[in-house]
Amino acid sequence: MPPTEPHPIRVEIVSDVVCPWCLIGYRQTRAAESRLAGAVRLDITWHPFELNPDMPPQGQGLREHVAEKYGATPAQSAAARARISALGADLGFRFAFSDDSRIVNTFAAHQLLHWAETQGHQTALQEALFAAYFSQGRDVSDPAVLADIAAEAGLDPVEAAAVLADGRCADAVRAAEQMWLGRGINGVPAMVFEGTYLVSGAQSVAGFVTLFERLASGAQIV
Repeated sequence: MPPTEPHPIRVEIVSDVVCPWCLIGYRQTRAAESRLAGAVRLDITWHPFELNPDMPPQGQGLREHVAEKYGATPAQSAAARARISALGADLGFRFAFSDDSRIVNTFAAHQLLHWAETQGHQTALQEALFAAYFSQGRDVSDPAVLADIAAEAGLDPVEAAAVLADGRCADAVRAAEQMWLGRGINGVPAMVFEGTYLVSGAQSVAGFVTLFERLASGAQIV
């Protein structure tokens, strides 16, 4: 008998480039997909959400930002970073937080992701952005850096630079952000499976395995 084709599962991920939990949640879905050994195939589309839409161009130090926004003490912030790093390591990803880590404005990165979808390289670019920001400490608000990252993801860096320079995707990104806010998405990651089933936040690999098995079998999701 010919091999069974994997069952496609449509996934819409609302996320921000500088959100570590978005990366962890994404990695969990990929790990679950891998565990199912070809039984399912995730068809992923990324949608924009800015955790800090008013972040100035120069950004803000991570520790200062966490203290101001969440009231975290230095010890609490360090513990949170250690937990995130451990979760990332379990999923094969290296977080490289440092005292110099910064939160940056991500509107330009979201514009590039919007364009990358039209080029068939959106997930590749998202993965490259996660690696650039969290593992390499690169400034993903800098248009020149973004063009380099686009090239690493298989995109034309000259065209990527033009996309950012002329702002052709800016209105579409703003509209998408407002659309998801209008649907009640006020935190990320938010993952919508098959246009119906919402999962908020990172979960567990086992939980995603169960969800994917049920979606593939056509079972009702409660």
